[in-house]
Amino acid sequence: MASSSHKGSNYYGAGSYRSREGLSTRPVTNSDEIQLRIDPVHADLDDQIGGLYKQVRQLKNVATEIELEAKNQNEFINQLQMTLIKAQAGVKNNMRKLNKSIIQSGANHVLHVVLFALFCVFLVYMWSKF
Repeated sequence: MASSSHKGSNYYGAGSYRSREGLSTRPVTNSDEIQLRIDPVHADLDDQIGGLYKQVRQLKNVATEIELEAKNQNEFINQLQMTLIKAQAGVKNNMRKLNKSIIQSGANHVLHVVLFALFCVFLVYMWSKF
């Protein structure tokens, strides 16, 4: 509903407001009160108010759906974060085991190389004796 207000209408004086749809307000002695006058020429205001009510209700439903979707996505993100934390912990644990395995097998490789070198020296020594 387009209800642009025009300030300073001559109908009620310098301090009154009047809309194009026939609603007009004017200040009263108590600053917390506003008087409302409905022009009978614009009798379709009830229909417009009903239409506004429907639009507000639709907006409320859309906002509720957006809120539910945001909650669902936040829950999904939290679950994804937990899954990633668990996966990261598993990878870290496996890397630690792999490093231990490499260190142990590396020590075994050095031992094999030393034994092979001693065997080669022994073969060369035996060959030189014959």
